[in-house]
Amino acid sequence: MVGKDAGLGAGMLLVATPALMDPNFADSVILLLDADEEGALGVVLNRPSPVPVGEVLKPWDDVVSEPGVLFLGGPVSTEGALAVALLRDGEDPPVGFREVVGRLGLLDLDTPVELVDGTVSRMRIFAGYAGWGAGQLDAEIEEGSWYVVPAQAPDVFRADPVELWRDVLRRQPGHLAWNSTRPADPGLN
Repeated sequence: MVGKDAGLGAGMLLVATPALMDPNFADSVILLLDADEEGALGVVLNRPSPVPVGEVLKPWDDVVSEPGVLFLGGPVSTEGALAVALLRDGEDPPVGFREVVGRLGLLDLDTPVELVDGTVSRMRIFAGYAGWGAGQLDAEIEEGSWYVVPAQAPDVFRADPVELWRDVLRRQPGHLAWNSTRPADPGLN
């Protein structure tokens, strides 16, 4: 069962531990968009692609946050796209917006851009997603593959996500922050 014991839920971050060897997720930071007893779904926040949003989703290229590229959200359904958006303060959610946590939510890319204009302050588009079946993510956390920590809205929309993994760990309390200074290959230390 996803959740209670591990602190899992929508809006939490999964930060890959050094024990995670899967190249799809090494040094990744994943925003959980949904997590319940049936499984979990999230997007990798720190994998920008070289593909400009305008090349594949032209109407959205003026709406997305910098850098204006698609992000590789995960290895599942890479031909599809998910948009994560942050509502402006005081704005009602536009048509096609589903709240994840607070003002952060998923935006349906079939929504006409003009219905969204002015309602979101930031937006990022992800090609694909990361997904886990019932109990799978709990097992990975228990084996030490993921740290589970609270997300902050700026994590999702950083202009340069290269240091996101280290920065997220650095702000954590206690021993978890120490992991932010580990060398890429501890064997060379």
